[in-house]
Amino acid sequence: MIERDLLQQLRAWRDSSRRKPLVLRGARQVGKTTLVKEFGKEFDALIALNLEKDDAEVFRRFNDVNEVWQYLCLKHHIVQDKSRKILLFIDEIQEEPKAVGMLRYFYEDLPWVYVIAAGSRLQSLMKQRVSFPVGRVDYLTLRPCSFVEYLRAKEGDVWADMLLNQSVPAFMHEEMIAAFNTYTLVGGMPEAVSEYLDRQDVERLSPIFNSLIKGYNEDAEKFAQNAEQVKILRHILRSAWLSAAETITFAGFANSSYTSAQIHHGMDLLERAYLLSLDYPITSTAAPALPSARRAPKLMMVDTGLTNFMAGIQLEYLQNKELLDTWRGRAAEHIVAQELRVVLDRHYREQLCFWVRDKKGASAEVDFVWQDGPSIVPIEVKAGTNAHLRSLHSFVNCGGCAVAVRVWSGPFGVQEVETPAPDRNPFRLINLPFYYVGQLDRVLERMREQGGAGLPLA
Repeated sequence: MIERDLLQQLRAWRDSSRRKPLVLRGARQVGKTTLVKEFGKEFDALIALNLEKDDAEVFRRFNDVNEVWQYLCLKHHIVQDKSRKILLFIDEIQEEPKAVGMLRYFYEDLPWVYVIAAGSRLQSLMKQRVSFPVGRVDYLTLRPCSFVEYLRAKEGDVWADMLLNQSVPAFMHEEMIAAFNTYTLVGGMPEAVSEYLDRQDVERLSPIFNSLIKGYNEDAEKFAQNAEQVKILRHILRSAWLSAAETITFAGFANSSYTSAQIHHGMDLLERAYLLSLDYPITSTAAPALPSARRAPKLMMVDTGLTNFMAGIQLEYLQNKELLDTWRGRAAEHIVAQELRVVLDRHYREQLCFWVRDKKGASAEVDFVWQDGPSIVPIEVKAGTNAHLRSLHSFVNCGGCAVAVRVWSGPFGVQEVETPAPDRNPFRLINLPFYYVGQLDRVLERMREQGGAGLPLA
């Protein structure tokens, strides 16, 4: 099994004195069930239910949560004892809305029971107008495997620790970049990662990717509220991969006749299912980072490996040594978004944003922004010299930020630079190798604590 970092957060949830039933969210086949069952080995007992099967009957049969619990303990031959740690895992909970409603009563009446609920189609609850009990549940999100998880599975703890501690030695830079490029090709879907680690053969991943895509398309009927919406969702699921890492318009998306409202609503359903994300721009350079929903968003898909497969660009990775040359740079931007999403989750944030200059006729755009306390840090995914970072310089000139980030394939370093004349605004440019993107928050924290001291100046 691939060791998932979210396991640490599950342990923190288990040990919390203010624990509530936990809803584990994430796209289909990102490993939610596997993770919880592995976590269940750390308990005295695990009761695992799958409500797509006959297990849903217990919630239809009883109206009282105490009766449900007594029945489950008897059926699974578990002695009820408050001193024992028993984990109840309710998988595919969306199949029985009554089970969702009972989560609040587990919290109120049986607080000593550890309850985790998950489902690959939680969004389908919208059709039944059922929602999770407000204030009575906690949430965690499981994403595709991050680079550090992939690296730990492939090379072991020593390599992973070098990332976590930002201590990759200069002589390991090329090997780490090569590992990251392979990870970008394979993606983070656990089944694909496991297959690649076993066989080291990219071609063997195609049947896995194809099966995942078919599963998402079959789910369209369960997400949708009517037959027309099924068609819209399937159109999006066929076409959206080709527009990954691009700014999109909803009306007529992917040469369709669908209206802006139809596509927007369909993408909203798929975003809630974690199959894609719509990342909106901010126009200010001052905190807080407030996205503008009136402007066109960038479209990001659930996983770069799946995107490579659907866009037919896998061969480009094998031909190009430089990730920024692959798919006109969109592959690099997409994997950076995927890694930044994990960083957002660590800070319980939802929205990934980019920046556009709010000035008529201006074309300045920064790939991503990160709110670091009271500051907005601009992030460009780009090769080249500082003179070519025009949009980043524009951001600095507009906001006077002290730190900016350039993600590239070069080595880690920090430069004292200034924007071109006539403005000449000084700032620190962090040259961040792709493999450190998932540690962005920790890199910035280290700079803040040390005032930049101890970080190598390029």
